[in-house]
Amino acid sequence: MTSFGRVISVRGSLARVGLLAESQMPLSEVRATVGRFVSIRCASSVIVAMITEVSCENLSSHDNYIAIASVDLLGEILNAADKAKFQRGVTNYPTIGDAVDLITSQELRTIYAPTGSDQINVGFLQQDRSVVAYVDVEEMLSKHFAVLGSTGVGKSTGVSLLLNEILKARPNLRIFLLDVHNEYGRCFGDRALVLNPRNLKLPFWLFNFEEIVDVLFGGRAGVPEELDILAEVIPIAKGVYTQYQNADRIGLKRIDPKQVGYTVDTPVPYRLVDLISLIDERMGKLENRSSRIIYHKLISRIEAVKNDPRYAFMFDNANVGGDTMAEVISHLFRLPANGKPMTVMQLAGFPAEVIDSVVSVLCRMAFDFGLWSDGVSPLLFVCEEAHRYASADRNVGFGPTRKAVSRIAKEGRKYGVYLGLITQRPAELDATIISQCNTLFTMRLANDRDQALLRAAVSDAAANLLSFVPSLGTREVLAFGEGVALPTRLRFKEVPPHQLPRGEATISSVPSVTAGHDMHFVSAVLERWRGATSQRDVPNDPVFSAPPAKTLAPAETPMLQPSMGLDPDRFSLLKKPLR
Repeated sequence: MTSFGRVISVRGSLARVGLLAESQMPLSEVRATVGRFVSIRCASSVIVAMITEVSCENLSSHDNYIAIASVDLLGEILNAADKAKFQRGVTNYPTIGDAVDLITSQELRTIYAPTGSDQINVGFLQQDRSVVAYVDVEEMLSKHFAVLGSTGVGKSTGVSLLLNEILKARPNLRIFLLDVHNEYGRCFGDRALVLNPRNLKLPFWLFNFEEIVDVLFGGRAGVPEELDILAEVIPIAKGVYTQYQNADRIGLKRIDPKQVGYTVDTPVPYRLVDLISLIDERMGKLENRSSRIIYHKLISRIEAVKNDPRYAFMFDNANVGGDTMAEVISHLFRLPANGKPMTVMQLAGFPAEVIDSVVSVLCRMAFDFGLWSDGVSPLLFVCEEAHRYASADRNVGFGPTRKAVSRIAKEGRKYGVYLGLITQRPAELDATIISQCNTLFTMRLANDRDQALLRAAVSDAAANLLSFVPSLGTREVLAFGEGVALPTRLRFKEVPPHQLPRGEATISSVPSVTAGHDMHFVSAVLERWRGATSQRDVPNDPVFSAPPAKTLAPAETPMLQPSMGLDPDRFSLLKKPLR
């Protein structure tokens, strides 16, 4: 094959190539444009480069070139004794006059060939659809990853694809997914446990001091006087409960609860009835009426939250007690997995005031369990709409949630806790956290601030690819970082229908969705709506399982899901009692 260009200058990782006028290649093949890979033939290797700019301005009429292209040098293919092998970086730089060709399919396959069994097939290269794009699972997970993209570009579908492929490659890896819009309930079939307020048990005593204060004060700043009282009585309430547990026979010498040594954040049980009685006891000793009002307000606040049916997942059995921490962690984080290594935590049904606290508890427990188990059982913690929990603006959101996510990002890999971030606004995400993600899957992003953040996050060699970000098509991805061989423009493969997330987009795709809906339909919807905040007709068995297949088809197993869109088949389901 005749070369279509020659190297005319080299500077660091950049080179300029003259495209020859007398090239014997057909015109269709000469279409060397931005984003295409080329190969530069050197004495001992073939250097792989990517075209970042093509221009014919200021060309002398005496030159043999019809255009000049700027290329980034990305890596090289070495011809070893047994087979060609690709490596990143360049050891032998090209010299002036070296031949330049469009890269061949075989060379692309050498670059993207799976280097081991730990690779997942996510799609194909945009440049050559016959070349499969593989991602290294170990590199992607152990150094964290992020999926970025605006609404409607196929981000959720891409996440479903990645997680399903990871489950195939790593059947023993546990995955915990925060599902903000209740989209993913059906995506993982019987391999995932779907949790929501109706079947979740997350006892209030697992919340640390900052988190329980956030719950009691509805997301607002706490009253300092009331916080002082709480900080004093919670450790004593824990001591009182421990004393009950140890009192096996009447007459056993009582231990002073204050001497037990618990802090306000120690994750041991206590009962609300003990907490309230301790506050009441202190209130009874006060003679100053204004001081008593503070205690009375605190008791009223605790009672109001405890009696709110929306908080039943926290305060069920609040006065009965029982150290269920092992069961809760086993259930939440799938230990043992029992054939369901994944948890989908649907957040759309939780009270808005408590979501941040719940996410904080889950992140913190995931990290702490990894820490105290020495990372024996790895967990991938996937955070949808991550900018909501770890905002770049310190005045937005809940501090402990940001701290918990940040801890996983900075230290999680040492303890087998990996992080996957999904966001449509990377510029609003804490820069420290996103900088810990060493594999980025970037889909279309139109916002200038988001693009600027990406430029700061990726290496110089990949930065030129970012000019494609605003014009990427649906399912098209720019993949950077440790998980892929090269900065790559690829297209995610098709996802089977049963693995597609069900988001708001499905509403508009159903023809004449309002046809035939009458007052009975509206009443059925309202009954479910009210039921979500007034009753919890679910089994008390901690290992909650979906209903049998005879009630609903396998694809319809998840619980109440407000955001799944209404289709004609669901009217009959609305008339059934809530599970």
